[in-house]
Amino acid sequence: MNSDKNLAVLIDGDNIPSAYVREMMEEIAKYGNPTIKRIYGDWTKPHLKKWKTLLLNNAITPIQQYSYTIGKNATDSAMIIDAMDILYSGKVDGFCLVSSDSDFTKLATRLREAGMKVIGIGERKTPEPFIVACDRFIYIEILKTKPDDSIDGKLDSEGKKIIQKKEEFEKVTKKVIRLLSTTISDVADDDGWAFLGDVGSLLQKKQPNFDSRNYGFHKLTPLIKSIKKFEIDQRESRSSKKSKLIYVRVKN
Repeated sequence: MNSDKNLAVLIDGDNIPSAYVREMMEEIAKYGNPTIKRIYGDWTKPHLKKWKTLLLNNAITPIQQYSYTIGKNATDSAMIIDAMDILYSGKVDGFCLVSSDSDFTKLATRLREAGMKVIGIGERKTPEPFIVACDRFIYIEILKTKPDDSIDGKLDSEGKKIIQKKEEFEKVTKKVIRLLSTTISDVADDDGWAFLGDVGSLLQKKQPNFDSRNYGFHKLTPLIKSIKKFEIDQRESRSSKKSKLIYVRVKN
């Protein structure tokens, strides 16, 4: 998704921790301009108090939704109705649905059917149906954890020491290596070399929640370099000598 696209960001306040809001908005800015930012919840409830200051700092509009019936989530209905109103207004090019609730699976599917790009953001506990209904799904936990060994021991913006916790990242399993191998083969030329940009695009289509940051790498290149099964070749770009094109293939 191009960064100049207009996005509607709809947040399920009952289902997402407030601690991630700054990193979340920075991540969303990579994919487009969040022209509509709304968060839904019953603001009379104590557990949503942590959001209030953050909403002002990030220009997010709170939408009050009372819980009319015990056991029913009125927030879901309000988000879905607003999403459809925004869709038909024609003011945005895509949506960012922030929730870990599988109830938004049908909404994500419907928005994509209408030609919208849909980015999902939620916790690792998010059910698979909602994840695969999105074009891209980002685990919110990786936004708080910086997957880069070089920052271990340094100070953050508040002067606190940053400590990398390896257990916060997923392991590169045989299943992950197999996914990478088959994807490289799918877009490779006759010599087995595949342009890494094409590999990344196809990975996203096959598995919307695939992200090198899940495994502790800030980019796909270092992830692939860490796996002995693959080899990498850097080539000069014909259009610019300053830029390098990265190709990868499965070792024989």
